[in-house]
Amino acid sequence: MKTLTQKYRRLFSNRQFVSSLLSGVLLLIISFIINFYAGIYATEKISNPVTDIILDNIPVFNVDLLFIYGPLLLWTVVSLIAFSEPKRIPFILKNIALFVLIRSVFITLTHIGPFPDRIDVNYSLRAVKNFTFGGDLFFSAHTGLPFLMALVFWQKKTIRFLFIAIAILFGIVVLMGHLHYSIDVLAAFFITYTIYHLAKIFFAKDEN
Repeated sequence: MKTLTQKYRRLFSNRQFVSSLLSGVLLLIISFIINFYAGIYATEKISNPVTDIILDNIPVFNVDLLFIYGPLLLWTVVSLIAFSEPKRIPFILKNIALFVLIRSVFITLTHIGPFPDRIDVNYSLRAVKNFTFGGDLFFSAHTGLPFLMALVFWQKKTIRFLFIAIAILFGIVVLMGHLHYSIDVLAAFFITYTIYHLAKIFFAKDEN
């Protein structure tokens, strides 16, 4: 069985892999830039809040720490898994980039205001604040991204169920904090499923 070092040496001697990896990194950077300006635009255009069947009937909870540090822990886990399977890194990067790009389009289309009694998140990490704006509600990235990772690693049962559990947990967290509307959370699963299958078409060469 090849060691991890041997895997990396073999992959980085493969021009096709290196090209795919670089294009994945570039696409991810572009998606983050587009997301940044889409978030600013959506927040500037914020309109009034609406009623919500779940948020109207539950109190607001302080989920500040889980909302901020939960995703950081998630991406630490994703990075460790990805680095242990370097061949899949380009496909993972391109899935995330496609997710961010498509969500950037969604958040520029509808400008519903945040729920009135949502928690005031204390962004102690400026890097985290740069990825969320207040008007970028539909659809929930906290829910969608871990579910996307579950789909990417679907063949690995333990990892699959871990990410599904995280997606559900994060969905509950953002609802408890009144940080997303119910539709933002529920729609995330369906839209993410579509994004993944689009990625399988667009990046078929990177999947295996």
